[in-house]
Amino acid sequence: MKLTVVIVNYNVKYFVEQCLKSLRKALRNIESEVIVVDNHSKDGSVEYLKERFPEVKVISSQHNLGFARANNIAINRSLSEYVLLLNPDTVVGERTIEECVTFMDDHKNAGGVGVMMLKSNGEKALESRRGLPTPMTAFYKMCGLCAKHPKNKKFGKYYMGFLPWDEAAQIEVISGAYCMLRRKAIEQVGLLDEDFFMYGEDIDLSYRLLKGGWENWYLPMPIIHYKGESTQKSSFRYVHVFYEAMLIFFKKHYSAASWWLTIPIKLAIYAKASTALLGMITDKARQMMGFFSVNKTNYSEYVFIGGTEMINECQQLAEDNGLSARFVEADNDILAKGHQSLEISNDNKTYVVYDTEKFSYEKIMNLFNVEPKKNVEVATYDVKTKVLITSDNIIV
Repeated sequence: MKLTVVIVNYNVKYFVEQCLKSLRKALRNIESEVIVVDNHSKDGSVEYLKERFPEVKVISSQHNLGFARANNIAINRSLSEYVLLLNPDTVVGERTIEECVTFMDDHKNAGGVGVMMLKSNGEKALESRRGLPTPMTAFYKMCGLCAKHPKNKKFGKYYMGFLPWDEAAQIEVISGAYCMLRRKAIEQVGLLDEDFFMYGEDIDLSYRLLKGGWENWYLPMPIIHYKGESTQKSSFRYVHVFYEAMLIFFKKHYSAASWWLTIPIKLAIYAKASTALLGMITDKARQMMGFFSVNKTNYSEYVFIGGTEMINECQQLAEDNGLSARFVEADNDILAKGHQSLEISNDNKTYVVYDTEKFSYEKIMNLFNVEPKKNVEVATYDVKTKVLITSDNIIV
């Protein structure tokens, strides 16, 4: 077999469903299998996915094993030439996986490949290309020099902002959200390190691939990664877990310098966590103050673009859920520029809901990527599943 796709799920069955539907199109010309490892979800994910995707192997864990261990279980049960680790809240373009497989076939030194991840508003996610968080690279990131000089090869190395987005390039760290691996490479350097429960395991594996003599690559093929929006990166828990993972990485690979790294990194953990906690308290206070005032712009708008069946269903959905909505009956031939040809207000957040039966996933991604706007986000509706998915809400 050529490829095994591994998805780890935890209480996000509708996102997994959307991901699997995009995979059906992306894997049509590839000898492949898909394995979903469920980390003891409480939302009925296992039954839901088994019923709708009989071709997918679903492994149901009785405990939350963490990202690394769950992926390792699936990898060990597969025999394919390549393994793709894919986050559940992603949507892949129709050609993305095929192009990656072809690239791996043609580049025998490539141990892993990552792609161009798009946020839900079409902006390119900086995590698509990263450098190793060496002590100095991490320092430049934490002190703000990376953000201030993103394209500088020294200060901006954490996100490798000096690389072009539209060309294939060697990178150091491949994001675990989309990470295609050569089995021969991971057999040599080892699987994901299960000391990392969440976050950091992709950095560790990427580093071990490089030390093993393999190359890590970025390809300009698109996927949507909702996590860029949905993860509460300002939350106390996220900050603590992420920086603790970084501490594990430093201790493992920079043990000689760990005595002077441990203290500043722990200080960074507490400082970031405290800032996040203060931010949450401030946001809560603002929400309470907003309860006593009228904010006419604090709502979301929906623009539904699709076929007759989708429009009819979404008109009822909008009425049932009190959505502020307008509807455009169209397909790719009628509205080639999609929402880019429509007037959309800049005052409120707008979800542009595309009919995935009338517009390809890759077309939708390109429409958002060509001119990203902070307040305009992609959303999808599938007439077969009857599910509306945005970065913030799921309406069924």
